[in-house]
Amino acid sequence: MKPFTLVEGYAAPIMQDNIDTDVIVRIERIAKLKRGQFAPWAFEALRYLPDGSEDPNFLLNRDPFRNAQILIAGANFGCGSSREMAVWSIQEFGIRCIVAQSFGDIFYGNCLQNGVLPIRLERDQINVLTKGALTGTTVRVDLRICKIWTAATGPIEFAIPDTQREALLSGLDEVAQTLNMTASIDQFQQEDRRGRPWVYAAVDAAMKTPDVAQRLKVKSTVELESDV
Repeated sequence: MKPFTLVEGYAAPIMQDNIDTDVIVRIERIAKLKRGQFAPWAFEALRYLPDGSEDPNFLLNRDPFRNAQILIAGANFGCGSSREMAVWSIQEFGIRCIVAQSFGDIFYGNCLQNGVLPIRLERDQINVLTKGALTGTTVRVDLRICKIWTAATGPIEFAIPDTQREALLSGLDEVAQTLNMTASIDQFQQEDRRGRPWVYAAVDAAMKTPDVAQRLKVKSTVELESDV
């Protein structure tokens, strides 16, 4: 995934609480679209009128906010179902950072796995940031020093766990982080094999059975396809 270090751009405040993942991307789009095709359908229910035209009252349909890289929201943003496509749609629209009072837990994790920075701030801090953003001035987010600011507000500090921060700075999702530990994992398995040889003997014997190996291969393929 793309590393996140510093982003400076317009910030679009959508100050509603409890915006769920079905508002972010509707379930029927998930069934029809592939990754890379979701940008036109991000916030579909809010962006478009019943006739399919853009709603001029929705902030993301107005300049300069249609080019926003930062989204400001209320409490419990991304609640609802666990669809990762909600993050994809926001990211494909051009958003790199979401600032909210709180997030749906699974949505928050999905942001981290896709290189989108989720920032939690207190409501009064969000209100100050929103006021500055609505003037059309740019907002600067620097993950290296964990600060976000506009010319009008000055710096506002935010907190993120060190492990998550380092992963975003390096552009590593959990799979990539695990692959970086291949040497340590191999060493552990070698030591564990010496300490518990009977466990590995059973696994090795099972894997030599063609029927078992084929079932594991099919199961792995199905799981991968279901994640796409």
